Amino acid sequence: MSKKVLVTGGTSGIGRAFVDVFAKSGYEVWFTYLNASENSKEVSKSYDVEKVIDFKLDLADHDSVKSLVETLPGVPDVIIHNAGLGSKTVERVANTPHEQAEALIKVNAIGTLWLNNLLLPKMLERGSGKIILISSVGGGITQFTGFSYADGMSKAAVAFLGRSLGADLAQSGVEVFTICPGATDTPMFRASTLDALNDAERKLVIASLPKFRLIDPSEIAELGLFLTTEAAKILHGAVLDASMGLGSNPGLLLK
Repeated sequence: MSKKVLVTGGTSGIGRAFVDVFAKSGYEVWFTYLNASENSKEVSKSYDVEKVIDFKLDLADHDSVKSLVETLPGVPDVIIHNAGLGSKTVERVANTPHEQAEALIKVNAIGTLWLNNLLLPKMLERGSGKIILISSVGGGITQFTGFSYADGMSKAAVAFLGRSLGADLAQSGVEVFTICPGATDTPMFRASTLDALNDAERKLVIASLPKFRLIDPSEIAELGLFLTTEAAKILHGAVLDASMGLGSNPGLLLK
């Protein structure tokens, strides 16, 4: 019987890469989407329809989170808490700065906590499981000038959740890891950083990054897949800087 993975926010960017990598590795993939415009059915059609299944989820709504857990066909072997908002994508769901700050905290941090609180007891009852939280180098590892306070706070909260779960579950059969990606080639990063720039400015930003390039979403997904292996158990509780060095030298973006 194939293992099951739940990927929140699986229609684009890093989440979409997680769906692809885990599906190709033989997992049954359950992924979530927020609304119909995210083309979740197109994602599902790319694979065996019985192996990749989409579910609606609004992390800002506790009833939606509860409904997802009640609708899932079982308890996932792996949970990847990936869904979230960025400093620009939040504008799709909230208008004023106050509302946007509230949405960032509620979706990225509180919604993730709600979902984890509902699924963790089921994993503990079974005696096994993997929890992978997706934070960000900005907030989870370091800070950048001009970065949205609410965005950074929400990502810091996710990293804190990972460390706390790691401590509480150290003697259980459930492993916990947190990944903090750096500048990754996703719609979210393009919206927050690149889209407002002209071609020359975009090239300058990318040239200032470690390794002089953006991270590909598949690189983060492959790291996540590794964390499900026996070899990764020694990393239980770790908050991983997956930024190619940007977390160690955040000043690179200021040059």
